[in-house]
Amino acid sequence: MRRILDHPRGGPTILRIVLGTQLRRLREQRGITREAAGDAIRGSHAKISRLELGRVGCKERDVADLLSLYGVTGEQEREEYLALARQAGTPGWWQKYSDVMSPWFDRLIGLEEAASVIRMYEVQFIPGLLQTEDYARAVMRLGHPRASTEEIERRVRLRSARQAILTRPHSPKLWAVVDEAALQRPLGGPAVMREQIKRLLWAAEQPNITLQIAPFAIGGLAAAGGPVTILRFQEPDLPDIVYLEQLTSSLYLEKREEVENYMVVMDRLCATAEPPAMTVEFLERLLSRHERDSR
Repeated sequence: MRRILDHPRGGPTILRIVLGTQLRRLREQRGITREAAGDAIRGSHAKISRLELGRVGCKERDVADLLSLYGVTGEQEREEYLALARQAGTPGWWQKYSDVMSPWFDRLIGLEEAASVIRMYEVQFIPGLLQTEDYARAVMRLGHPRASTEEIERRVRLRSARQAILTRPHSPKLWAVVDEAALQRPLGGPAVMREQIKRLLWAAEQPNITLQIAPFAIGGLAAAGGPVTILRFQEPDLPDIVYLEQLTSSLYLEKREEVENYMVVMDRLCATAEPPAMTVEFLERLLSRHERDSR
């Protein structure tokens, strides 16, 4: 338990998942149903299910009652669980942007904070973790045409703050496959795209970032109809999670069979795309073309 609490990537989102996993294991070891556990905390089996999946926070009182039900009586062991519940209830830094953030996006940021590896495939846009501010601003205006200038700027600041995970100690490994369509679409205008390509050239040189381009020349790709993100964690208790973003919602997949299917798709994408060693050359050619066209 202490090892989890001291984990350098242990933000509230991942701590909720860890706490839920630990409580589910205790319940199953004692042969107690979700219904009985729900009764113990004056809730339903659905609440227990959400708690065990780490999708909701848990009051200390509820954790204490569940520990009593599960026969955890040692003072030190109980305090470790309760300390984990307190930490899991602490708001993440991103909560100050809740006014411009969809509820389902809250979880993604928390998972990114805790991930050891982030693999993604992007079709229409440059990955958010690699966007320049001007490019992100153009994306925000496209997706939120009625938003005020102040709201757009807050969304851009949130996106920029997310990117800090790539340059901090214990940064995750980012492996991104970007469709050529995202590079050819002049979002924000030629000057914005030139700076964005330069940012990608910087990214391609970073030791914790692998960047591949899926050019038009390779034809069809085995993607699942849109962008895919797979997050992996160092802790053995935490499963890989697939994140699928849609226009007004998102989907998180955690079942082993579903995740493995997407892992196969991602492996095929990486095998089909240009190798990472070719990325810089591809981007430099594209940048030269943009600079030539701007004269």
